[in-house]
Formats: sequence, structure tokens, C-alpha cells
Amino acid sequence: MALPELIYAPIDGGTIHRYEISGGKRKFLRFIGCYLGQCNFHKNIFMENRQINFFKSKDFNTVLKPFKKGTVVKIDSLDIRENQNELKIGLFGWYAICPSKELKKNKLNYFSLYNEPLVLYRDENENVRCIKNICPHRGASFFGGTLSNGVITCPYHGAKFSSGGSCQNLDRITCSHIVDNNYDNYAKRIHLSQYKALEKNGYIFVHYSKKSDTDLNNISEDSPIGNYDLTDNGFSEKDYVFEEALVDFKCDWSRIIENHLDILHLFWVHGDTIPDKDVNKNVLVSFNQKINVTPKYIESIYYYKNNPKNEFIRIKYIPPGRILIYKGDPSAARYLQVLDHIPLGDNKARVIVRHYRKFLQNKLLNNLLLFKENQRKIFYKIFDEDYMILKTQTYNHNMGYVSKDEIKLLGEDRIINYFWKWYKKSEDKDEPWRNINKTQNLNVYDKVIMKYPPEVKKLEIINNINIIRKTFIRFAAPLIFFMLII
Repeated sequence: MALPELIYAPIDGGTIHRYEISGGKRKFLRFIGCYLGQCNFHKNIFMENRQINFFKSKDFNTVLKPFKKGTVVKIDSLDIRENQNELKIGLFGWYAICPSKELKKNKLNYFSLYNEPLVLYRDENENVRCIKNICPHRGASFFGGTLSNGVITCPYHGAKFSSGGSCQNLDRITCSHIVDNNYDNYAKRIHLSQYKALEKNGYIFVHYSKKSDTDLNNISEDSPIGNYDLTDNGFSEKDYVFEEALVDFKCDWSRIIENHLDILHLFWVHGDTIPDKDVNKNVLVSFNQKINVTPKYIESIYYYKNNPKNEFIRIKYIPPGRILIYKGDPSAARYLQVLDHIPLGDNKARVIVRHYRKFLQNKLLNNLLLFKENQRKIFYKIFDEDYMILKTQTYNHNMGYVSKDEIKLLGEDRIINYFWKWYKKSEDKDEPWRNINKTQNLNVYDKVIMKYPPEVKKLEIINNINIIRKTFIRFAAPLIFFMLII
């Protein structure tokens, strides 16, 4: 039997634990109350509809009756809603890889997923393709090769590949030529290995599965792309505009997700950077929390303790890689942040940040205020503030300096606890890092793939220069014009 789970520890001492008992077709929760070295076992609660909301249930105070009066703090504000079906999606599934505008015509886009080198491009029909960055002739990379009207040419021996090859199967990418005509029969039997890819809502998505294939018809989808639709998650895009940025990290991918599920660090780490009067060190408070766990997502809703009906923020994790952060109820949120996390490789990750807002939608005013450039500057600063924390967390855990028993979570960290339970289970089941030991100390693709701040500062420097240049033009041009008139 699994050890009881600690669910409450009153400040005046004692604990409440719980564990599950199965009997026939029924499931029970048993509560264990401990105080002054003694334990009382409480009556079983039958879980109707496979769901229980025990902290707000009237029965919970009945459950506490066997305790001596005064030994347990009455709980009436904490709300955890657990669905016994739990998350059904694993680490295989759809990942947003880049914004659509990043995928240029006749340009190969190099990236990786779980250390596997991959290439994105548009074929001759403008369809998005994702191939393994490996030429099947001799195993060389396509880096340094060319793309012209959907035809890829390998830089090693000039092998040409396209989806309009002689096999007449558009779900395959076939070699049309290598060396000379003497190898035509050989060429038409060579196909590139690929993953499913599509374009949706301004993103390029790739479905990463256990194995690539030369024929897309042989690849089944682990989860539907519709799980990511914002409208299905209570948010209407039509009333909002957005800015976006891409950021790269050399640290553990799962640590970045954990960081974005952590609400309290926003106040302390980013309080001086985020332009929101509700988020700074001086207003750091604890929150009441409600958690929803479904087969499709984990959601945590935070309410002010002094105003339980006032929703502060809502965080929703949709596996395998998307996090939605709503400022308030989704239907009326002041802004929404969409964070897509891409596991490039061992201690290498990318995040696509898209920030939707209801305010400052006038394009002319935005240009005058340099809103786009200043918003991006804030993005870069926020992720730079996180970076050292993420790198040290990754290092300490990889070196074994921190054990699971030494991690002490707060009440607001419950969504993080749910995430780690899901992640470890999915990692063991899917084994996406199965080639990790074979690639240690191999960083041949790092310079090709890693290109965004905070890891690579080039774009951050360019953005800052643009702010200075445009600011000077806005102030200097009228002054020069006025002087010429005089």
C-alpha cells in the first residue's frame, strides 16, 4: 500500500494524511489525523462520480470530529478537486515549434526535439514538412544544403528530395536524383524519415511520436491538436492583440515548465519588472487555491484570501508543452500569456511567448510608444531574471545535491506537485530521452539551433538598439524640422 499523503499541517501542530482504499467497484479515501504522537482513523468517504471535493464538503467537518477540540484548524477556504482519471496525455504529442512567420520560403529551419536533430520547411505546395536532419544516403546533416521550390539538396553528394517524386505518394518525400542518371532506380527507393507537421493559429506544430516514418499515413496521433485551441479553453482571441518573442535556455526543459507554474516567484523575482501594480514584493501574499485535474489539463485558480470571490490569476497546463496564464476569469481576462515549451535536448529548451492584451490596440499609438520593442525588452528581462535560478536548479538536481525528501512545497505549489507526478510517470512510460546517454558531451548542433536570448544575446542587443534609434528619430526629427523652419 502507498504511504499516506500529507494534505494539511496546522500551524499549532498535528497533521492530516490521506490514502486511497479500493474494494470491489468502490474507491474510498481514508483520513488519518495525528496530534501529540497519537493517530485517529476517520470514517470512509465514498467517492461518488469518481470525484471528491473534500475540503469544501460539509462532510469534512464530520470527518474531523474524532479529534480533540482545538487540535485541528477548521478548513473552509482550500479547494482541491481531483479527477481519478488524471491526465491521459503523455510526453508524445503536438509541440508548437515556432511562429508561422519564422518559416521562410526556400529556407530550412533547424531545431531538435529530445536531442533528435530535425528540419522544418515548406514544400513545393507550401505544406509544412518536418524531417529528420539525416540524409539516408550516408547519414550526413542537411545543414549547409539548399531548399529551392520545395526540393532539398543534400550538401554531401547532391541528393535531391521532394514530395513530388516518382512514387506519387505526397505523404512521402522521395529522392529524385543522386550523382547521375545511372542511379535513378536507386534514388526512387530512398525516402526521408519525417514527423507530422501542420500550421494552425499562427504556429507551426510538430507531432513528436515514439518513432518517425517515411510515410505519414503510418503515424498515429497521441493527442488531438484541438486541445490547444484557445476558444476551447474559454478565451476569445478576436477582442485581443498580441506580441510574441522566442527565448532559449541551456537548462532542464521540465524546470522551465515548473517555473511557469509557480505563482509566488512572480512577486519576488519579477516584481520590479512586470508592469502590474498587483505584482511586486510589497504585495506578496498567499492565496486560496482551486485545482482541476482532467484527462486533458491541470488547472490552478488563485483567489485572494481577503476576497475569496476575486480571482487573481489562473494557470492551465495542457500537455505536453503549453501553459496558459489568464489574468482573471478567461472570458473577461485583461490579458493572457501563452507559453509553448520545446524540449530541444538535454538541458536545452526554447519557449515561445505570446502575450494577448485588451488594452493599447491602436497600431499608430503602439508604433509611437514603441510598445512592441518595449514589450520584448520586458520579456527578455523577465526570462533573464529566471535564467540563473533555472540553471542552478538544473545543476543541483543533476548532481544529486537535492533529494526529493528535501523539497518542501508550499500550499500554492500543489499544481507543481501534480505536474511532477505526471511528468515522472510519462517519462518512464514514453522514454523520450532514450538516446540521452549516447549524446552526452556532443554539442555539434548547439550553434545551429540555439539563437535566442537569454542564452544568445544578439537579438536582445538588436532590440535595445532599435529602441534607442527609434526614440532618437521620434524626438530629433521634429526638433530638426523646427530648426530648419526657423
